[in-house]
Amino acid sequence: MNKDTVFLRQAKADDIDALETLLNRCYRQTEGWTNEADLIGGIRITPNELASTITNRKHYLFVYPKTTTGERDAEEIGELLGCIAVDMKVDDESNKSAYIGMFAVHPELQGQGVGHQILQAAETFAERHLESGTQLTHENPARLTMSILSHRPELLAYYQRRGYKLNGHKMPFPNDGNNGEPKRQDLELLELEKKVSESSYR
Repeated sequence: MNKDTVFLRQAKADDIDALETLLNRCYRQTEGWTNEADLIGGIRITPNELASTITNRKHYLFVYPKTTTGERDAEEIGELLGCIAVDMKVDDESNKSAYIGMFAVHPELQGQGVGHQILQAAETFAERHLESGTQLTHENPARLTMSILSHRPELLAYYQRRGYKLNGHKMPFPNDGNNGEPKRQDLELLELEKKVSESSYR
């Protein structure tokens, strides 16, 4: 398995257990370089939240399933190697954006270009969806957005290399018990954004 064999399909209800395992492992355990274990304890997501996401018609959750041979057409074995979500935020013609979240890559595959392929596929899907049925202009660009935790300079640098920029929007990490338990009081969620490529403007 490597970056050249990465493929995605849309998540379904049968994936919930594997998604819960993957997301909680990648975000809350001390494996790989993308985990948040030093900053947040508790679980990352619940089966009910995943079920709600999968059934939301504006929310697209994609998974990279493990197969017997690593190829798309081979038999799946019930384990997921990666996932990513795209949440369409189209309020009107003047506010078109897509929020990218639930991005995870199995710790054993991190650093091999797999995450790059998954994120690129999600960005391409989001851009095509946002472009359909509308006229994008320099004055009215569509945007891709995401949130990352503060105190994660290496993660911020990763997304900045992909063209994302801090837009100044931030909020305290919610301490309501629904998103894990923050381990420091000054933890914030920072919003990043990237405008849809100017080459796609008509």
